[in-house]
Amino acid sequence: MTTLKPLLAKNRSWAQQRLQRDPDYFGKHLDQQQPHSLWIGCSDSRVPAEVLTGSHPGELFVHRNIANMIDPDDDNFMSVLQYALHYLKVKRIVVCGHYGCGGVQAALTLPQMSLAQESSSLARRISHLREALSEHIAGRDASPPDAQTLNQLVEANVIAQFNRLVQTRTVRNIWRSGQELNVYGCVYDLASGHLEMLTERTGEEAV
Repeated sequence: MTTLKPLLAKNRSWAQQRLQRDPDYFGKHLDQQQPHSLWIGCSDSRVPAEVLTGSHPGELFVHRNIANMIDPDDDNFMSVLQYALHYLKVKRIVVCGHYGCGGVQAALTLPQMSLAQESSSLARRISHLREALSEHIAGRDASPPDAQTLNQLVEANVIAQFNRLVQTRTVRNIWRSGQELNVYGCVYDLASGHLEMLTERTGEEAV
């Protein structure tokens, strides 16, 4: 039977190690959080934001979904964005995709998938992603792409989602107010563990 015991054991070990190194490790964030960045990433289990950036609790405010999508009609996403900017006053937003993204591959191969016939949340999300990448997949067949093609689409998706983010009213209003905010589009390489920046924008450039 699968139980939670292994995770609980690892949690206790991790907490003990942190306290041995710094007795105030957990206490320093009890009353409030002051993250410096909002991380918008993919839900893929191989791309944990805190791990790959070497961050500690309290440093990143995180929103993750399939293929790191920006959807202004999604109250879940927009509430995270609003809270991060207006209440936590983060100074940096990172939109991070990753090579080998299954969501991006599904967007390309959707016409050949049984998922295309479903009326489900997942089917709608992948359909929206396919629309966002339409100019990049126009004329391509729906067969699974090779690694290079998929990685090019991953980068195109980061740029597409980045552009959606900087056009949201929430971000534009922050820039108009003069509040410091830098936005970055990045991609993570599963093979090397390296994070690379693809694009960036600051308030001075945007307003």
